[in-house]
Amino acid sequence: MKTFLNRLKSIRIGRGTVIGIPMLWMIIFLFLPFAIVFYISLTSLSEGTSPPYTDIFAWGSDGLLTIKINLANYTGLVLDNLYLISYASSVGYALMATFFCLLIGYPLAYAIARSNPAHRTIFLMLVIMPFWTSFLIRVYAWIGILKENGFINQILMGLGVINDPIPMLYTPFAVVVGMTYTYLPFMILPLYSNLEKFDLTLLEAAADLGAKPKTAWFRITLPLSMPGIIAGSLLVFIPACGEYVIPSLLGGPETLMIGRTLVDEFFANRDWPVASAVAIVLLAFLLIPIVWFQTLERKADKKGAK
Repeated sequence: MKTFLNRLKSIRIGRGTVIGIPMLWMIIFLFLPFAIVFYISLTSLSEGTSPPYTDIFAWGSDGLLTIKINLANYTGLVLDNLYLISYASSVGYALMATFFCLLIGYPLAYAIARSNPAHRTIFLMLVIMPFWTSFLIRVYAWIGILKENGFINQILMGLGVINDPIPMLYTPFAVVVGMTYTYLPFMILPLYSNLEKFDLTLLEAAADLGAKPKTAWFRITLPLSMPGIIAGSLLVFIPACGEYVIPSLLGGPETLMIGRTLVDEFFANRDWPVASAVAIVLLAFLLIPIVWFQTLERKADKKGAK
């Protein structure tokens, strides 16, 4: 009996350690920074001080605790068109990047999943290989490709397709291209993971029942690959909404996205309370698709259990 209790105690300690370490990591590197940013978002700007914001809690001379919460940082985001345009622009660019990543990534993931198993590792390595190079170097490379005397314009002019260079750099086109290229692997890998587990006998059964390949794809392959599509889309859309480097380097000064607005508020205007409010609203907005995806997964698990 004593041996059994000791084993049970060791099992509980092991489970607590396995669960506790990730929870401690989440508390230190996620919840604690979020709490700090949320606290700053409720303060007021204090010019000439470091850090440049007031405290929410203050003790008066009479010994009473005073709490001053400033909600104007949040209401100002709604009243100022700059922030509304920044949010809308970020969502628009992120949606376009997600669409093109899906348009390019789905056929690639499908081809890799249906390729010879001996070659899949090579194909996956080619997908992951861009991560071996610095993110900044890859973005800077697109500057040399898209500028007026860059690679694309030189080829088109050499072939006689165009007479004058096409302005591509510092345009919305360059931003979408850069974001699509950067986040394409995040779309391919979840799709491949989903399509690789696909049961091909379902397509054979559909063909035996007289379904054409196009009909079988729309009725079987596409619905079963929807979890991979949703997961890949979220992995692209969420970081693309807060992207700062690509719009700054490829989009130029006129490209307005919420990441750049946030950085300007922090460093140029030194308005930490407003910048923190911008970050909190962005995070709350991005939590919506995550919660939606988790709800869909739970419903699918319940249907599968039945």
